[in-house]
Amino acid sequence: MPRDLSAQQDYPSRPVRWVLGYTAGGTTDVISRLVTQPLSERLGQPFVIESRPGAGTNLATEYVVRSAPDGYTLLFVGAPNTINTALYSKLNFDFVRDIAPVGAIASVPMVLIVHLSIPATTLPEFIAYIRANPKKVNMASSGVGATPHLAGELFKMMADVDFQHVPYRGAAPALTDLLAGQVQFYFSTTPSCIEHVRAGRVRGLAVTTASRLDALPDLPTIGEFVKGYEATAWYGLGAPRQTPKPIVDQLNREINAVLAEPRMKARFDDLGCVLIAGSSDEFGKLIAEETEKWGKVVKFSGARAD
Repeated sequence: MPRDLSAQQDYPSRPVRWVLGYTAGGTTDVISRLVTQPLSERLGQPFVIESRPGAGTNLATEYVVRSAPDGYTLLFVGAPNTINTALYSKLNFDFVRDIAPVGAIASVPMVLIVHLSIPATTLPEFIAYIRANPKKVNMASSGVGATPHLAGELFKMMADVDFQHVPYRGAAPALTDLLAGQVQFYFSTTPSCIEHVRAGRVRGLAVTTASRLDALPDLPTIGEFVKGYEATAWYGLGAPRQTPKPIVDQLNREINAVLAEPRMKARFDDLGCVLIAGSSDEFGKLIAEETEKWGKVVKFSGARAD
């Protein structure tokens, strides 16, 4: 039996690295830990989360692209990977070409939250407030090109409003300054802000999804007032391009099995997230669609990161 085929049949025979392009403690860390623990139990080897933040996830992506395509170094993939295709003019890799889609995990809605000092209590009132104060209202984001930033740029384009963008080095400091009133609003992922919204520490005005969320049923969608608006963060798993298909298929099956567990759905529901699952080909289609969509938003915004 050829050595490489034997290795595939024995997979995994040692720990697997789950590489994150984000700092620890945020939404990506929470989702990764929820998925890697049952994966480790099912496959009998630890899936070790390795955080490699920097350059808008590009450092982690390049690290995985240059790793051996043997299934032992995987990339936690998200919308920023597709955004970066247009945001950066010089990358040492082509994300769509060099990372093989393994499987989608979850769609993570965002909530447009505002500081309590803002007089607007509805989205139409907030749009009117921004228009009455052009370039005087500050929007926080977790970084240039991050999904919350582009969700804001899409809102600016479709709602015909103008405001100042204040990028931070991650979601935690952005939310901290919003709570302190240093910035006025933020498109926050639900796991990061849902408890603050429920406790009344910030005011949630609307969600970014096409339909309302069960976790925050009282909040309308932005699309109810800005026709056609929709923006969500999403996450999945990728591998170096030449990773053998049997390994990719095995990982896809195992991830889907984990996501099908009732306790997993309940946990993600509580976070306001929506499980996606599906085949690796379906995940590849999502990546292609998102690359095209966010490329248009980046072009409109004029944002560059290099």
